[in-house]
Formats: sequence, C-alpha cells, structure tokens
Amino acid sequence: MRAALLLNPRAGTLLDRPELVTLLPQALRDAGLDVMEVPGGDDAGLEARLDAALALSPEVLVVGGGDGTVRTVAARLAQASLAGDAAEQVALAILPLGTLNVLARDLGMPMEPEEAAAALGQARFRAIDVADVNGEVFLCQSVIGLPNRMGLHREKVRGKDGLAARWRVALAFTRALWRYPPLRLGIRADDGRVRRVWARALTVVNNRYVEAPGRLFHRPRLDEAVLSLHAARSFGLWWSLRMLAAMALGRWRRQGELISLEGERLEIRSRQRHLRLMNDGEALLLRTPLRYRVRPGALRVLAPIPPETDI
Repeated sequence: MRAALLLNPRAGTLLDRPELVTLLPQALRDAGLDVMEVPGGDDAGLEARLDAALALSPEVLVVGGGDGTVRTVAARLAQASLAGDAAEQVALAILPLGTLNVLARDLGMPMEPEEAAAALGQARFRAIDVADVNGEVFLCQSVIGLPNRMGLHREKVRGKDGLAARWRVALAFTRALWRYPPLRLGIRADDGRVRRVWARALTVVNNRYVEAPGRLFHRPRLDEAVLSLHAARSFGLWWSLRMLAAMALGRWRRQGELISLEGERLEIRSRQRHLRLMNDGEALLLRTPLRYRVRPGALRVLAPIPPETDI
C-alpha cells in the first residue's frame, strides 16, 4: 500500500517527542505500508506540503497532527472526491498528535502514535460523512458562542507551559462569561420550523453523540448522515460541571437547559451579519445565515473496523 506521510511539525506531541519524526515512518513500514516521504521542509505551509503529498499519487495519505490539521486535509480530499477528481482514490489515515484527537478516537485509533502506526497495518477502508457550514468543512463539530472564546485564548498560549499561561486562559474565560451576553438565534431544521432561542453556546455535531455511562463526546457511528444540534441556554463553570457529570451518567440529553435538534440540513439565523465559530478547533468568521449540511460517505478513511461491523 503506497502511503505518503504528512506530519504537522507544530503538533503538540511532535514538539514534546521530536524523535517521532524518525520513529513513525519506520513504524508504518513495519506495519506493511510503503511510506513515501513528502518533499519540502517544515517551513513550507500545510497547503504546499499537501500538494507535494498528493503529487506522489499515494493510495493513503497518513496525517500526523491534531483535529485542525486533519480537517484541512480531509476538506481537500472530500472536495476532490465530490468533484470526481482522481484524488478521490486517496484515503485518509490519522496518527493522533494533537490535544483532543476527536476523530482519531471516534475511528478507534490508539492514542499512542507508534501504536496507531502499527494499527494501520490491520486497518480497513471505509467511508465516513463530512459536514460543512457555508462551504467550510468539519468532521467532528462546529461550535458557536462562549466555547470559542476559550478556544481562541487557548491558541494564544499554545506551546507555552507554566501556571501563568493557564491563569491567563482561566481569567480570559471568566471575563468572557460577563462580557458576552447570550446570542439570539433562529434555528431551522428539516421540518422548516424556525425556533427562536437565546443561547450562550451552540454545537452542531457531524452525526450523533452517544448517551451512555462513561462515554463523553463519543460518536459510535460516523456514517448516519445526520447533523445533531445542541444549544445551551446557560454556559459557565457550574453548568459545565453538571453537564459533564450528566454525560458520565449517560443522562445529558435530559438536561432542561439543553435544546437538541437533528436533521440533514440546519440553518442558523442571527441579527448579527457575521458569527464567529470554530470548526474542529479552527477559528472562522462567517456571514449569516449559517447553512449546515452533511455529505454522506464523502471521505474515504483507513481505520480499524468498528466493533459492530461484521466482516
């Protein structure tokens, strides 16, 4: 299997363990993949290195990075697939080197990078859904509201250790709770009805989170072709702790302050001309209304077989 390896040199795990630059290609070769190194130095931008990787005509593009890096590569592969381009034959494989690694977890990949490389030797091809909002792709979730402020401040201190950096993030989030009022939004799902809500946080998820004890933010299926919307009327430290506890108990959908909707298409309206959001951790500013849709099976991936699949 011809595989091009694309590593994000700024990925947190790679910064902590620079030896992985040498260890991961060998681990992939040991797993049975014919690994081709992507030409160009680390100073080249991600798009330029992605061009170089695809120019090698690989069967699999192995991406080492976090959810943001994976999103960028997946957007390119999915768009090429939908356009009928030759690149549609290229599958995505993930080596989790980021902070959360949401998609890698949902695909069943081991979180230890070398174990993940070894697992690709026994993985299989499958198709998963891709979602987008106003043309901007996301694989996991799109977030509006206060969580974005937390994410933006977290990005500012990325790579900085110590109590001072953590304190700045906590202080900025506390200020955001007071400075930014709830958003007045209109939400329209497949039934055409517009629901008016005041929300401090809103998330659109590509497929469904499971409601089961001990499974936090986990999607057991990535091919149901459905968008799940969750809007929180309240959002703060105490609310977040209660929600995490409810998720741990498998009862989070029963929270009275949480509005949930599903559909293949969703539209979010606002009096504001633009809204800030984060797609898989990447900050965006998009013009309203925000139009969400899901593209069934638009991305080919190489990943472990799900437990419920009988192959």
